[in-house]
Amino acid sequence: MEPFQDVDYSVEGTTAVITIDRPDSHNAFRGRTVDELIASFRRAWGDPTVRAVILTGAGKKAFCPGGDVKQRAETGDYGPTDSGLFEIGRLHRIIRDIPKPVIAAVNGVAVGGGHVLHVLCDLSIAAASARFGQAGPKVGSFDAGFGTAYLARVVGEKRARQMWFLCHLYDAETAERWGLVNAVVPDEDLMATARQWAEEIGQKSPTALRFLKQSFNADTDHQAGLSSLSMSALDLFGSSDEGKEGARAFSEKRAPDFSQFV
Repeated sequence: MEPFQDVDYSVEGTTAVITIDRPDSHNAFRGRTVDELIASFRRAWGDPTVRAVILTGAGKKAFCPGGDVKQRAETGDYGPTDSGLFEIGRLHRIIRDIPKPVIAAVNGVAVGGGHVLHVLCDLSIAAASARFGQAGPKVGSFDAGFGTAYLARVVGEKRARQMWFLCHLYDAETAERWGLVNAVVPDEDLMATARQWAEEIGQKSPTALRFLKQSFNADTDHQAGLSSLSMSALDLFGSSDEGKEGARAFSEKRAPDFSQFV
């Protein structure tokens, strides 16, 4: 792969820090971003000095708002990739499968597909200004795999349905109360706290941590099948008039009109 454009990767001691670096797009991901995130996690997986991974977003406004809906509205897809495939499902799997704990350091907004990324991380630390939510039904999208089934395991069925059906934003305090994040810290302490947790993890037995992570995953690994089915369905839905209306409305900064679709 060519040098990264959308992601910053660094190693600090025993911690790999992966930063989605598209602040002009509020760290929304396109196809290239997903490729680079996968490559970064693979690099961290293969580096024996790395014991934990931190995933965060550049700047203070957003962790990640999900896919780049503006590009989707303009081109009908999320742009070119190395394989010709938009491999968001593969990114979900590698966050779960990497045998090292992954900490989401959530700065700003985590919405849509970006919200799914933090939910899939093993631990989540939120800045006090962070906001969480889903937007799929507002922009002609959905995640009927890990983004719903696993979310329900984390916060419960009622709250997961509330997040998806209403598409509201929830503050960091609510996210902690719901069990959506592990801790809330002042904005200026976010990365220091994430690094401290990663350093503590780095002092633990890597073999024990690998088995523990795999044991936790075993209970929900069947949801990967739902995720694959969901991604296939989303490909078809995205090319429908209903799916296109959601993306166009977002790009044009207007309310979508779904009244013609039943």
